[in-house]
Amino acid sequence: MYTACVKTPTAGPDLSPPGFLQLAGHPLRWRLLTELAHSDHTVHELTTLVAEPQNLVSYHLAKLRDGRLVSGRRSSADGRDTYYCVDLSRVGDLLAGTGGALHPGLRLVRGNPAEPDPHRARPRVLFLCTGNSARSPMAEALLGLRSGGWVDAHSAGSHPKPLHPDAARVMREEHGIDLAGHRPTHLSAFAGQRFDRVVTLCDRVREVCPEFPDAAEQVHWSIPEPDAYPAFRQAALELDARIGFLLSTLTTPQEVP
Repeated sequence: MYTACVKTPTAGPDLSPPGFLQLAGHPLRWRLLTELAHSDHTVHELTTLVAEPQNLVSYHLAKLRDGRLVSGRRSSADGRDTYYCVDLSRVGDLLAGTGGALHPGLRLVRGNPAEPDPHRARPRVLFLCTGNSARSPMAEALLGLRSGGWVDAHSAGSHPKPLHPDAARVMREEHGIDLAGHRPTHLSAFAGQRFDRVVTLCDRVREVCPEFPDAAEQVHWSIPEPDAYPAFRQAALELDARIGFLLSTLTTPQEVP
């Protein structure tokens, strides 16, 4: 007589979806992330973009902030507003881990931007801040370096003033870039010129940014005005990270819906 051998069930692995999927998979939260991946926005702007009530948008933004996918900064132009931005580097790491959680062969690896097409015209990018003395010249130089000169980068300000010595020091010591040749430029010098991207780097200049020909795509990065060397260093690091993602959009042809 044979006795059936029945295994006693044991606790298996946790098969619940990774936290990133649970957090970002909500349709409205995904829409908010999509908008913020393009540009920093206030709650009011996001409410308009996703066509949902402000209390609902604020609720889901709080969820994204708790998950450290999104952060907020008080506007330097209007202290009653807060600009929200998405941490693309963290999202990329979580996406990679999510694929790997399903199967090791699905682990995503972020690579460098695609090689530019030599048959395409050089993209033109204009960075704007108030003084054209720190953030915008730093961004111009970083994009020029990261793109190997393939991108035609420029910078200007609404109230130009001399280059800040800490901006020059940070770029020289941390990134090996000499800003000695930078000359502050008023944004009116670029009136009527065509750009692929116009990136405003402070909240004040965003409010006075003029329109450019050919419906140039305007992007806002709400980066605080640095006031001491550590803040200049942090601004340069944030600009460098954001420029890496910007460069990907400039070298990769956009899909037509």
